[in-house]
Amino acid sequence: MRESVRESVGESVSDDAPEGGVPARRDARRTTRGLPALAASVAVLLAVLALAVSIGSVSVTLGEVGAAVGRGLRGRTDGALDAIVWSIRLPRVLLGAVVGGGLALAGAVFQGVFRNPLADPYLIGTASGAGFGATLVMALGAGVPLLARVGAPLAAFVAALATVLLVTALAREGRSLPTVRLILAGVVVGSILTAATSFVLLGAHEQAAGVLARLLGSFAFASWKDVAVVAAFTAPAAIATMALARALDVLQLGEEGAAQLGLPVERVKLALLVLATLVTAAAVSVAGIIGFVGLITPHAVRMAFGPAHRRLLPLALVWGAAFMVLADVLARTALSPAEVPVGVVTALAGGPFFLALLRRRPEGV
Repeated sequence: MRESVRESVGESVSDDAPEGGVPARRDARRTTRGLPALAASVAVLLAVLALAVSIGSVSVTLGEVGAAVGRGLRGRTDGALDAIVWSIRLPRVLLGAVVGGGLALAGAVFQGVFRNPLADPYLIGTASGAGFGATLVMALGAGVPLLARVGAPLAAFVAALATVLLVTALAREGRSLPTVRLILAGVVVGSILTAATSFVLLGAHEQAAGVLARLLGSFAFASWKDVAVVAAFTAPAAIATMALARALDVLQLGEEGAAQLGLPVERVKLALLVLATLVTAAAVSVAGIIGFVGLITPHAVRMAFGPAHRRLLPLALVWGAAFMVLADVLARTALSPAEVPVGVVTALAGGPFFLALLRRRPEGV
């Protein structure tokens, strides 16, 4: 871990080194290695997206996918094939990519802020809040017109943000936001909301199966509107987060060390947590609670390319998107015509992977 911190911080301050100095050359070499990896990862992601759109109960060739997408972009969709590709499969695949990329990015941010490799996007109660909000609407919406008008996605989003605001308020100590207090408050509030969700489900026998399926994660009802909503949160948050990558590297020295280097620790932590929470809440509101994506993807990138966040954040975004799309393909084809919740697939794939990581305990993880 110390070597990881030294590498990250060394890259962060290398731009301050004299031009042509050894640190500057080392930083340039590392950045150059990261660019081909990012380009190759984006190319693989595009191939995965095209393959995912072509796979389903109706076989579609890659050429037909390209033609249908072209007609859709021109607004000239016509026929069953175009409806399958443009209106059903493409929104689902793109939503999976945006959600997976957002969760992986948020996971990398949480692990960096808390300096804890076990941190994930749901650490401070985001998922529990979103699940409780969605459960209220789906279980009680038929008898409460106001909840029905709000809708499950909006209720999940608002409840997730409200949960994080509550956790932050409980953890705040004067003007500071101690990490330990924040985690403890998140665990406690999350547990209470999980218990409340279970209580609501016990009283809603008829809706329980549907609610559980939704909470375990699904892209079955994806639409272009969902893609636009999640992308509207994820894209700006990703840009802002990557602009703070250098600050995340400095945070690995510890809060006192970062403050001594002139970093406004509390403001940076709060900004990063807000950005990651917005992305997570948007993802959970439309796709349900999908675990392990935000936990294992940053680890995989860190193992391959090191801990520097200027490489870690964009690569986690791309790798998370590809992983989620592949998991969703498996979810909808493994037991066809039945569909497995995608959260089950990510858990079955991510659990053994993470246990293997713990067993190996590679440097920097």
